[in-house]
Amino acid sequence: MEKVRVKTPAKINLTLEVLNKRHDGYHEIKSLMQSVSLYDFLTITKQEGSNDITLSGNKPDIPYDENNLCYKSAKIFFEKINIKNQGININIEKRIPVAAGLAGGSSNAAGVLVGLNEMYNNPLSIDAMSKLAATIGSDVNFCLHGGAQLATSRGENLQSVSTPDLNVIIIKPKNLSLSTKDIYTKYSELFFPHNAQEEFVVGGPKFQNTELIMNAIKDNNIENIALFLSNDLEKVALGLYEQVQEIKNKLISVGCLNAIMSGSGPSVFGIYNTEIDFYEYFADYEMFEAFTIDKGVSVY
Repeated sequence: MEKVRVKTPAKINLTLEVLNKRHDGYHEIKSLMQSVSLYDFLTITKQEGSNDITLSGNKPDIPYDENNLCYKSAKIFFEKINIKNQGININIEKRIPVAAGLAGGSSNAAGVLVGLNEMYNNPLSIDAMSKLAATIGSDVNFCLHGGAQLATSRGENLQSVSTPDLNVIIIKPKNLSLSTKDIYTKYSELFFPHNAQEEFVVGGPKFQNTELIMNAIKDNNIENIALFLSNDLEKVALGLYEQVQEIKNKLISVGCLNAIMSGSGPSVFGIYNTEIDFYEYFADYEMFEAFTIDKGVSVY
């Protein structure tokens, strides 16, 4: 196969509980992650006469070099299946906002694994790809599998959950992008004591809403799913960026059942079950109407 096209969905966090700070510098989390119908598209093409992994795309604000997770994903795939000096180009058609708490980069990285595995006649099992995904980034394994997943450890350990049927509106300020590392660092400064002698450092108030939402999903209770939305990291973002709070308030005021920041932000999503003309209220923002889906990246 000389060319393959992959679609890679965005992720929202229905809950995100930051449980501990780990000795390795990462954070132990518990999060109910959910794929939604907002996609990037990758086109992976073999490049005859080339030994390089090259990247291209439609957005100037992402790196098209070895700093991109797509590059890392391709490199680790070729090392795993022992192919050397294979030239490929990965074209990234971005629709998911960058640095927005929606796992666009992680989803792209998972898409490269799936696309290359298809291109080379599926040498890796899904379990083998999962292990590779976990080494690339904390959300990459979730993006590989998708649907609804209870994610623990750094986010790479997954337990499948039934996908709820939700309508979702995603709003992002046009000129605000947040660094996941910076938001977690600020969260640690606020809520965790510094004690390098312990493997886990416990601290910070907890919502403990993950189990409540999982029960609401079993009951197909959309109102309770919306009621128990929670995100520990939102406490940091709300204190730093007024726009996040303004979006939350506005989404609820126009008829959403509830609204919460996704991941490390700054995107905020609302759950709704009545018809709402969001364009009337959010013309000055990046806006995406979507719905929940039961799978992750896929060959398109």
